Amino acid sequence: MLKTLGAQIKEYKKASIATPVFMIGEVIMETVIPLLMASIIDDGVNKSDLNHIYLIGGLMVLTAVLSLAFGIGGGVYGAKASTGFARNLRRAMYDNIQTFSFSNIDKFSTSGLVTRLTTDVTNLQNAYQMILRMTMRAPFSLLFAMIMSFVISPRLASVYLIAVVLLGCVLALIITMAMKYFSQAFPKYDDLNESVQENVSAIRVVKAYVREDYENEKFKKASGAIYKIFSKAEGIVAWNGPVMNFTVYACIVLISWMGAHMIVQNELTTGQLMSLLTYCMNILMNLMMLSMIFVMLTMSGASARRVCEVLEEKPDLTDPEDPVTEVADGSICFDNVSFRYKKDADAFVLKNIDLEIRSGETIGIIGGTGSAKSSLVNLISRLYDVSEGRLLVGGVDVRQYDMEVLRNQVAVVLQNNVLFSGTILENLRWGDREATEEECRRACELACADEFIQKFPEGYNTFIEQGGTNVSGGQKQRLCIARALLKKPKILILDDSTSAVDTATDAKIRKAFAEEIPGTTKLIIAQRISSVEHADRIIVMHEGQIDGFGTHEELLAGNEIYRDVYESQTAGSGDFDEKGGM
Repeated sequence: MLKTLGAQIKEYKKASIATPVFMIGEVIMETVIPLLMASIIDDGVNKSDLNHIYLIGGLMVLTAVLSLAFGIGGGVYGAKASTGFARNLRRAMYDNIQTFSFSNIDKFSTSGLVTRLTTDVTNLQNAYQMILRMTMRAPFSLLFAMIMSFVISPRLASVYLIAVVLLGCVLALIITMAMKYFSQAFPKYDDLNESVQENVSAIRVVKAYVREDYENEKFKKASGAIYKIFSKAEGIVAWNGPVMNFTVYACIVLISWMGAHMIVQNELTTGQLMSLLTYCMNILMNLMMLSMIFVMLTMSGASARRVCEVLEEKPDLTDPEDPVTEVADGSICFDNVSFRYKKDADAFVLKNIDLEIRSGETIGIIGGTGSAKSSLVNLISRLYDVSEGRLLVGGVDVRQYDMEVLRNQVAVVLQNNVLFSGTILENLRWGDREATEEECRRACELACADEFIQKFPEGYNTFIEQGGTNVSGGQKQRLCIARALLKKPKILILDDSTSAVDTATDAKIRKAFAEEIPGTTKLIIAQRISSVEHADRIIVMHEGQIDGFGTHEELLAGNEIYRDVYESQTAGSGDFDEKGGM
């Protein structure tokens, strides 16, 4: 874990080294000041030597200025190193997430990844700054103060030593008790973020169903769980203060009492007693600082493990050593393919799939909810790898392709259409970043999107809000289809992506596909028979297997499931799952 995190320090190594150096310099200056103060009292004030007072006073001012300079240097370089470390962590995590396959992403919830990129990284940033500054400052300050105390008076310094040991034991007990609560706290942030994210993204549904009270209660529960855990942890840590204050004042009283007797007996000077009291405060305060460092490290330890989980996650899908860099055509072959999402899953999602699809064919895919239609097409662009058998595109096993090359030739319009904040043109150019405005217009004409875009005052420069909230579901689907067409793919997959458009527009889109991109293999997943009946062939999926494969007429004559669904829809119900049992 330390190696993984340490690799993200990178260009901030110099700042990371400079910070503790400055902090040690500050500690040395602070250690010298009590000695100078004792000299002023003993050799200046008591002896009425004004020159000595001026000389030592000047040295104290110079020492204080140097201490300030070292402190500022440590603060500046510490901030630079810790914020840079946090930036590198976020960038490394984000970059690694981009390499994840769908199976990798399935291991982490969206809210969990957000928490890791925000709260957990912030905890590590604060901990790293404390390590660079306080973890160097506190031990050295404590050590130097203890040494100087023993130099002045071993007898009185032994009081510090006993107090340090006793206080250390108590603080260790407090930290141990608080640790278990801090380690439980940060996973609770995932639940809180999930509640917020779900509520904000689905705010229209929440308001439509008047579920604000329910969502408020869910948020209150998630927030309350964090409150309870941190209350318990902080309640235990709060004992640091009283225990610390009791120890400090007990030491001051004891040292003052013993020191007064030693001054009367000429075993100690007044200046030396003042120095010892200063060192007393220094030692005990730094001990308390060390305890807080341990608390911070305990808190950040849980965050560090969560961040490292993302950084150390290896993508399940990788390119072969000598990848194929060209897709010959859009032919697809499923050769006895079986698939399951997890290697240890008991059942297969897809079982014994054998398919031969010629390049340029239009293939319809229908099936009930849970029949694995989307799972079937996800394998084509290698979003997942097959568990058994092999899948060929253009006559080559998809596992032999460079994934970027393969995915550039397979355009997918998913069920959940996603538009990003930006103009319509910027969204369209996700398909081809070099596309001209004329090419974008042509793609939109094929997708029947140009007609509504022209009605916007800003046309193709209309700004799309985050999530595409300022366009309708049908408009969003058509923009996503146009975006996919700009890739000029050899295979185009429409995963129920015309469900929100009317049947007339659906027919126009299918006609445009047939006339304008005849060489592209088109796979159309749909619930409406009318969307696929004119396809070259149609696949009927049922419980992860192919129940039928043929033309519309062949399936009507020979496939009971297809015939029942056709009859139910032409009779007016339009509900695919009502009949057919899929």
